[in-house]
Amino acid sequence: MPRYLTEQDIADFRNELCKVATERFARHGYEGVTMRQLAEALGCSPKTPYRYFKDKADILATVRAQAFARFADALESAAKGPAEGRGRRTAEAYIAFALKNPHAYRIMFDIDAPIDESHAELHTAAERAARFITRGAEEMAKAGTIDADPALFGYAQWAALHGIVMLHQSGMLAHGPDYRKLATFLGTTLLKGSKGRK
Repeated sequence: MPRYLTEQDIADFRNELCKVATERFARHGYEGVTMRQLAEALGCSPKTPYRYFKDKADILATVRAQAFARFADALESAAKGPAEGRGRRTAEAYIAFALKNPHAYRIMFDIDAPIDESHAELHTAAERAARFITRGAEEMAKAGTIDADPALFGYAQWAALHGIVMLHQSGMLAHGPDYRKLATFLGTTLLKGSKGRK
């Protein structure tokens, strides 16, 4: 007679499967991972993961949603407190998250799979992260800190930080500037370039 699974049993298995899947997707890409491989890594039958997720695409969407939610949590937490220094704190939190969670960061931005309403949880989490970044720029524009299109400024900041992370993770900054110094320089340059443009 099969053992009855409690809600905690189900949650524990899903969490373990998501942990393994995050690492595998980050290392091998979506096409390089199979449901059978995930089952083998967990020591269960090939059919077991299907009891918890619809298919491989559902697993990928779920782990990406979790990553984006944790990413947004980190940024929002860093933004709390005084307005002065908020941009610096947020940029530091962005880079810290990427460096501490390289697999999560890679599946967020380096997987060729759509982020749309076909998976509501992923769509909501990704939109939350993107909205936070542009909202910060909108607040800067209202305060008169920048004189630029807030959406463009926000995405420019995002592109700069993402570029720093990618260069650092690929080892391309090994003989270049420290990534923290580069982040400060880019932030200051963007801010200067956004002022006084009437």
